[in-house]
Amino acid sequence: MTLKIDAKGMHYTPLNRQIKAAVAEGEKDIVLENVLGQRFIADGLKGEDVRLIIKGVPGGDLAMFMSGPTCIVYGNGEHAPGNTMNSGLLVIHGSAGDAVAHGMRGGKVYIQKNIGYRGGIHMKQYDLKVRPVLVIGGTAHSFLGEYMAGGLVLVLGIGLKKAITDRGIGSGIHGGEIIIRGEVEDHLLGVGAKKFEFTKADLERIKPEIEGFCAQFGLDPAEFLDTNYTRIAPASSRPFAGKYVWE
Repeated sequence: MTLKIDAKGMHYTPLNRQIKAAVAEGEKDIVLENVLGQRFIADGLKGEDVRLIIKGVPGGDLAMFMSGPTCIVYGNGEHAPGNTMNSGLLVIHGSAGDAVAHGMRGGKVYIQKNIGYRGGIHMKQYDLKVRPVLVIGGTAHSFLGEYMAGGLVLVLGIGLKKAITDRGIGSGIHGGEIIIRGEVEDHLLGVGAKKFEFTKADLERIKPEIEGFCAQFGLDPAEFLDTNYTRIAPASSRPFAGKYVWE
């Protein structure tokens, strides 16, 4: 049975309390209707069997600290969806704002279209046990993957001549990787970022993410299963070491 909540005109605080209370009482499928700018939806929400459907445009910090649930948005997202997310799946059928997946620690975030600035900033991972993944169907603006410490950012550039045209890609990156469909011009790389050959082994590694993304948006993954990608990773684990004086 699905619980439906009409969020029209509702302040975000009672809305979020109602969602958490419903999950605490055993609800597994929740649909939010008429969402318009309410912040902090699904923040700290837990439960691998919980599914939250959002119809509308949720506000900032969607799914922050979320651990386990699936959250699907039929509309655009604002700033920082997936902020410090621990696990689970966040899918946005549209575009999103700045700082998508900020500090993300685990789980997957799929954005159908475009994102703003500093997507994937400070993404991190613990060893190889938990790897956060951000997949962007369209493009991303400047400073994608800034200060990344782990995880994967994948940009598919669907419908675009070039997947990325903004500068500062991977600025300060010291872990993880950014994989962009097609060629990436050298002057777009940030400090500490370096291009590496994209191999068939790399394709096998990201194949599940391509297939997962395509399944959510009704796309044929075969179109993306080739080696026409640029892999960007840290040139060093300490990109700013030369900026300090050690005694």
